[in-house]
Amino acid sequence: MEIERKFLIAELPDSFKALSGLNIRQGYIIITDDGFELRLRQKDDCFYQTIKQGSGLVRQEDEIELTHTQFQTLWPLTANRRIEKVRYEIPVGDLIGELDIFSEQLEGLLLVEVEFETLEQSQSFKAPSWFGAEVTDDKRFKNQQLAMHGFPKTAAAS
Repeated sequence: MEIERKFLIAELPDSFKALSGLNIRQGYIIITDDGFELRLRQKDDCFYQTIKQGSGLVRQEDEIELTHTQFQTLWPLTANRRIEKVRYEIPVGDLIGELDIFSEQLEGLLLVEVEFETLEQSQSFKAPSWFGAEVTDDKRFKNQQLAMHGFPKTAAAS
C-alpha cells in the first residue's frame, strides 16, 4: 500500500539548488474511472511497469522492472497520455519529499509528494512553509489526469 500526500509548491526551498534530479518520463496504457491504472515509467536508464488501484490518500501499488526492449515495445501504447518531469528528493524532517518539476505541456507545474508508513503519520504531518495548497484529493493533479488533460484549467481548492 502507498500512503502519500501531494502539495503544490509555494516557493522552491533553498536546499533545492544543491540537488541533482532524476529525469522521468511516464505514460499510461490503461486508466479507468475507478482508480485503476497501468503505467510505464522511465527513470534515467531504468524502466518500470506499475499497476495502481484506488484513489486518494491510500492506494495499492505494484511495480516490476522492465528491460529497455520491453519498455520500448509498450511505449507506443501510451501515445497522448504522457508526462515528463525531473524529480528531486528533499528531506522534510524525518521524511523525504519528492519534488517534481514538470516540462513539456506541463511546464511551470511544481508538485511535491510525501510518502508515509502509516495513516497516523500522514495525519500528523506538518507541511513546511515552502509547500503550497494540498492537492491529495484533487483529481486534476493526479499524474494520469495531467497526462490526459494537461495543466489544470482552474486553481486547486485550498
